[in-house]
Amino acid sequence: MSHSHRGGEARRQYQVVADRIRALIDNEGRQPGSRLPPERELAVQLGVSRPSLREALIALEIDGRVEIRGGSGVYVCAATNPADGETPSLGDSPAELMDARVVLESAIMTLAAARVTQPGLQRVADALAAMHAEVAQGRSPVDADRRFHAGVAEMTGNPVLVSLVTALFDGRHSPISSRMRQGAESAGAWQAALAEHEAILMALEARDPYAATAAMCAHLQASFGRWMGARADVASRHSSVT
Repeated sequence: MSHSHRGGEARRQYQVVADRIRALIDNEGRQPGSRLPPERELAVQLGVSRPSLREALIALEIDGRVEIRGGSGVYVCAATNPADGETPSLGDSPAELMDARVVLESAIMTLAAARVTQPGLQRVADALAAMHAEVAQGRSPVDADRRFHAGVAEMTGNPVLVSLVTALFDGRHSPISSRMRQGAESAGAWQAALAEHEAILMALEARDPYAATAAMCAHLQASFGRWMGARADVASRHSSVT
């Protein structure tokens, strides 16, 4: 399948999958209010991964073509513009952003652990303390979280790496990433994230590049797992009638 788009701009995977779901809705004549197949079945039918499918469903929800009802399933909505069969770009794929973060920030840990300074450690520790304080007061510690990851990157002494880390972190504010994260920033989720950040700091304090890399990988993978869980598999929760 071609991912090309008029004007030469490549379409993101979730847009391509979302367009296929639109076509499925139209070709099967599904009416507003009808329920799509369970997510597992839909992924097999379309030959796509579950993360790609979930991103596509969220993109369609943002665009008003479907409604995701927690604990029930995904329902077709009336098309606001039947002539428009394309899903708009809503930012980079959350899965691809996290993959990029894993690659970049894991590599950075090796360099950071070799270039640890006490002032650098203090900046990271201060950011973590600010995260703890925000969570204790029931607030989202995203700004402090950003300072933590930027502070780790700053230990490399390479401002380009710092810019890349913060740019990828800021991808969380795109429409599709923001919707994906809904419900993932509960107090319990942040407590888990705090423990993961503690492990990263401890590995840096020990100047252990292997432990630091493992801790960063574990944190980012767990973080994405929480994002996915927050937009729980609602399309698979209902039983299909056979």
